[in-house]
Amino acid sequence: MQFSESWLRSFVNPSVTTAELSHLLTMAGLEVEEERRAAPPFSKIVVGEIKTIEKHPDADKLRICQVDAGTGALLQIVCGAPNAAAGLRVPVALVGAELPPGEDGKPFRIKLGKLRGVESHGMLCSARELGLSQDHAGLLELAGDAPVGEDIRAYLDLDDTVFVIKLTPDKGHCLSVLGVAREVAAITGAPLTLPAIAAVPASFDEKLHVRVEAGDLCGRFSGRVIRGLDARAPTPAWMKSRLERAGQRSISALVDISNYVMLELGRPSHVFDLGKISGGLVVRWAHAGEELKLLNGNTVSLDESVGVIADAHAVESLAGIMGGDATAVSLDTADVYVECAFWWPDSIRGRARRYNFSTDAGHRFERGVDATTTVEHLERLTQLLLDICGTDATRIGPVDDHQIALPERKPVRMRVARAARILGVAVPAERCAQVFAQLGFTFTESDGVFEVTPPGARFDIEIEEDLIEEVARIVGYESIPVRPPVAAQRMRAQPEALRPAHALRRALAGLGYVETVNYAFVEEAWERDFAGNAEPIRLLNPIASQMSVMRSTLLGSLVGVLRYNLNRRAERVAVFELGRVFARDAGVADSLTSVAGIAQPLRIGGLVYGASAPEQWGVAQRPVDFFDIKADVEALCAGAGAVAFERAEHVALHPGRGARVLLDGVVIGWIGELHPRLQQAYELPAAPVVFELDVAALRSQPLPKAALPPRFPPVRRDIAVVVDQAVSASAALDCMRKTVASEGFSEVVRELALFDEYRGKGLLLNEKSLAFKVVLQDNSETLRDERIESVVARIVAGLEAGIGARRRA
Repeated sequence: MQFSESWLRSFVNPSVTTAELSHLLTMAGLEVEEERRAAPPFSKIVVGEIKTIEKHPDADKLRICQVDAGTGALLQIVCGAPNAAAGLRVPVALVGAELPPGEDGKPFRIKLGKLRGVESHGMLCSARELGLSQDHAGLLELAGDAPVGEDIRAYLDLDDTVFVIKLTPDKGHCLSVLGVAREVAAITGAPLTLPAIAAVPASFDEKLHVRVEAGDLCGRFSGRVIRGLDARAPTPAWMKSRLERAGQRSISALVDISNYVMLELGRPSHVFDLGKISGGLVVRWAHAGEELKLLNGNTVSLDESVGVIADAHAVESLAGIMGGDATAVSLDTADVYVECAFWWPDSIRGRARRYNFSTDAGHRFERGVDATTTVEHLERLTQLLLDICGTDATRIGPVDDHQIALPERKPVRMRVARAARILGVAVPAERCAQVFAQLGFTFTESDGVFEVTPPGARFDIEIEEDLIEEVARIVGYESIPVRPPVAAQRMRAQPEALRPAHALRRALAGLGYVETVNYAFVEEAWERDFAGNAEPIRLLNPIASQMSVMRSTLLGSLVGVLRYNLNRRAERVAVFELGRVFARDAGVADSLTSVAGIAQPLRIGGLVYGASAPEQWGVAQRPVDFFDIKADVEALCAGAGAVAFERAEHVALHPGRGARVLLDGVVIGWIGELHPRLQQAYELPAAPVVFELDVAALRSQPLPKAALPPRFPPVRRDIAVVVDQAVSASAALDCMRKTVASEGFSEVVRELALFDEYRGKGLLLNEKSLAFKVVLQDNSETLRDERIESVVARIVAGLEAGIGARRRA
């Protein structure tokens, strides 16, 4: 919300400085993000009047003006503006004046100069040259009664302050200057001056037929016919100034008046060109397949969830959001239908974002606009239209007010004792009553319990805590003392067998990864590409079209981070994320920490792109590969159980360079190189290596067991076997471990590990040789050769039976 201080002070003028007013607003929950002057600094620019004008003798586009700037003598100024004319009053920069800084950041100083041989004693200024707007098509035209010689800053009130406040979604009642003024009046106790709104008497009895078919869309619809307006009438300078300082561009008088009332009172309205309406108006839900060309030029397809205003032939407006192009007013419009309505917030919320745009009207209606003031605001619109665009032929129709379903404002209870417990400081009932009175709430009080009925504009007051917050805001957060908590607290022991999730972060950070945090809602294409999920969990009200579904994998987010870094010329990227993913699961019940039917497991994922290690003299440069990241995954799983990798295919991984990750035989995730199809689709110069693991499985951390140090020496034996090339080393190791367990050798066989693989001479084309070391040790005696050979023979026999291996000579 943006507005000028002078406009605000026309409603309420407390005896505080601008800085103090800014602080009061911020402390009351209306955070002032920015405060700036209405115009940048400049000096020696005054109101001047062009007395005479003649062509320059040596330049077709230049003219010589004799200007009265209140200096006692006419100033000769050479000007090339197309709208320069005798009798026009404009800003005049005198010799020695400093204009606002240009693109080089330096102020522009006016000097006595010559243009094509003719002396120029100053400069006539456009709005852009004064830093008021980007308009430089001609001179800034001032009112005909502007006092010649007066400083332009004083005349245009350019030392006025513009406030930009950041409003939370519950502060919809502050989306107007009047709404903010009510807050200031409540905070400071200064009197509130409301604009004088009197009923404009009807001069003829014409009404436009209106039928409201959807009470769940529109609760109240007020309108009237006005004929004989002059749409070409200029918007008054005071209104233009207030609109511009509120961030609105002046368009035409009819549009400006509607925008002005919206900013002043918080009521979006719409002005239809009456001559373009066929029959009457119908307020209803749209029909599937209908289309509407909007004022912004976009044509949108409608469905039954969108509200519209239609005439006898077509849809004319997107209800509460934006008008249609077909019935838009123009400079030739003379007859209008003016509408002020109450649209239910739920019927407006999220509709504009569905079409990838946002409007001031939708922003207000989806937060709630007072349903009781439609007629009052219609009268304000009518009066301004009559004052600015009225002619002798103007005729005003009667107000046509349709009340269908107004919101019921139920009283909200607040206990003074509970307010004291929540705030940590006692606020007497008398002070609470004073706060509610300052806020304009209707209330009764009995034995420390208030029954408060909020005004029609306060859609944020629904529960007791809302009223307690209002008391705290108006009393002042600064007056609430800071006190330490008095509740008994005790430390809860962390189970030793459960590794904290943060330990996983530390482990990956120690391996050179950088943590990243991403939104849990992602592009729908990411779910299809990285998870093969054709039916993701969709958001009912996404904050952006590219964040419309909940993620079921972290891979898309990590690739998004990679692309962001590559666009900034990063050469090596190693990132990880620990976060939740979301999947449908009928077995999940509703609770304080879960949503029925939605599983929300924690996952940890990583991505490495570029060189295997940062550039250095001691390590040769090579790209990162599967085995580099496999080592990282093994380190991450250390202590949680026996980790294994099983070749398998995944929609996001390279067909021959991806694997399942198993922990104690249970699949806990995936690892592999990104699929070439995705590398091409996401424009990656090379494929990164990624992994994603289940956090719950990794958090298991068996307690260490004490054991006596070995008293007898270990023995190593090497076993080389020939197997089919399709048999993996991990399958051979699993077979050996199974044999050791089944034969009861677990207390003797201390280590099994692959140390060599051979293909070539002496073997068939489809064969390979795997060599394993077997470390044996017994704590009770020295192992004899007979026992050692027996254990080795049984392991070899197990390999022969399990994977078809034969011992290599």
